[in-house]
Amino acid sequence: MKKAVILLSGGLDSTTCMSVAHQEGYELYPISFNYGQRHQRELESAKAVASFYHVKEHRIFEIDNVGGSALTDPSISVPAYHDTEEIPITYVPARNILFLSYALGYAEVLEAEAIFIGVSSIDYSGYPDCRPEFIKAFQHVVKVGTKAGVEGKAIKIRTPLMHLSKAATIQLAMKNSAPLHLTTSCYQGGEKACGICDSCTLRLKGFKEAGLVDPIPYENKVSS
Repeated sequence: MKKAVILLSGGLDSTTCMSVAHQEGYELYPISFNYGQRHQRELESAKAVASFYHVKEHRIFEIDNVGGSALTDPSISVPAYHDTEEIPITYVPARNILFLSYALGYAEVLEAEAIFIGVSSIDYSGYPDCRPEFIKAFQHVVKVGTKAGVEGKAIKIRTPLMHLSKAATIQLAMKNSAPLHLTTSCYQGGEKACGICDSCTLRLKGFKEAGLVDPIPYENKVSS
């Protein structure tokens, strides 16, 4: 059976990616990261999603916190959603470069064909490592920097959500029966989602536009 490594945060997007890989018949190898994030509750969600799909193995990698982000530095507050073109303080320096590097090494060991990552350039927070340009550049790294790549069997970086709105992503998740009730997206990491951070706001906006009700609990639902 063909294999795929899934970058599984425990959030809506990565879980939808998992559902796409599952529908395409891949054997699923999800990986998650403990990188000092304040919203470590997402790791419990990732475990629950992995269990839902009865995966053979779910690996959680430990990465030292490099700081510089509201998601990793407790002295920096997570802001409420603010519509701006500036890269927000919730940007974690080089996060997807690090995550994809781990995923790539693991995929080579597994002899996997693909790595799935839930990045999107639509309805997103403006992070530079979520754009098509970044994925294209990293795919070139795969081609020239790995044994599989130089032998003509480069592992494919799959981004099925790249050009989907949040509403379209949610509709895809529903079509694939993805367990969105097990996910969390909130940057605050509380028992209930805050409903006002970037991630919560975009998620609630997506459910509203999709005409659906978000199955997870919120402290506030200002976007609904």
